[in-house]
Amino acid sequence: MSWTIEKILKGARKLGASDVHFVRGMAPLLRVTGDIHPLDGDALDEVCLQQMVQGMLTDKLRQQLEEEWQLCFSRNWADIGRFRVSVYMHSGCPEMSIRLCETIVRTADMLGLPSIIDDLTRRPSGLILVTGPTGVGKTTTLNFMIDSINRTRRAKIVTIEDPIEFVHENHRSVVIQQEVATDVRSFRSALIHVLRQDPDVIVVGEMRDLETIETALVGAETGHLVLATLHTPDAVQTIQRIFSVFPAEQQNSIISQLSNSLQAIISQKLVPRADGTGRVLACEICIATPAVRNHIRERETHKLYSELQTGKKHQMQVMDQVLLELYQRGDITYDAALSNAREPDYIRNRTNKSN
Repeated sequence: MSWTIEKILKGARKLGASDVHFVRGMAPLLRVTGDIHPLDGDALDEVCLQQMVQGMLTDKLRQQLEEEWQLCFSRNWADIGRFRVSVYMHSGCPEMSIRLCETIVRTADMLGLPSIIDDLTRRPSGLILVTGPTGVGKTTTLNFMIDSINRTRRAKIVTIEDPIEFVHENHRSVVIQQEVATDVRSFRSALIHVLRQDPDVIVVGEMRDLETIETALVGAETGHLVLATLHTPDAVQTIQRIFSVFPAEQQNSIISQLSNSLQAIISQKLVPRADGTGRVLACEICIATPAVRNHIRERETHKLYSELQTGKKHQMQVMDQVLLELYQRGDITYDAALSNAREPDYIRNRTNKSN
């Protein structure tokens, strides 16, 4: 069988795949509902992979791949939609992972997002973080929030993304989307210039380093609403991660900025559905109440979890509570609830199962 990128991506879209992996010595692999499945057909060899990769690259991207041996970019293909490509080298051979981007912005109900997420988009300023490991829908949640603001507020929204996964049309707001390595050199340099462009909302695809975090905090503290992602598993570790990035002499000022500007932390997981038809979103929500801000200011991150557990009136929820509710509704299995829980005994003690 002769593989072509177009044929593979069209098939992946029809099968509802989130990602496609191109690995030497194997047929193309699709990730469907969280699991990897090989397509029927011939294994990819180095010649085929070289042709596929080179056929997708501009001269600038070819030069970047030669110099850095890795690459990430996005493309839009008629009849397929937008996709994100990550090229890397493996034993001297180029291989790829391709993420199929969303073609529409789904509603909160379709995504399984709690109603507080929509409420947060109405905040005039401050920092909202969406966290979790790779592939749990952080970008999808960010795009929902951008779309919500875009349809309800007259604002200027500037996004900095690496790469752009969903293109927003202007509705009530003006949306300016900038792509790293295409429109701007880095998150850090882009953020500095964005603050001079009269934005109301700033979206940072990922807070990767000290400078980006520091500039995002300045933006949130100076009257902008800043939405950003971090690769941290929960609210407590998110705060600890931000603390730890900075040297000791800067931590006091950063802690003060964070405690004043933070609005919320949304921590996500995608858990396989009990019926095997896909995955369901589980969200831990931390709202920056006066008590939460005080714990951050006093570096008492170990006390944040209890605030989440008792913060239902502020629409806070811990992951274990959400997992228990999903299990009790029959959306996920008992084993899935246990394996994703922070404290498995919480699930065990509130069900009829002891092991």
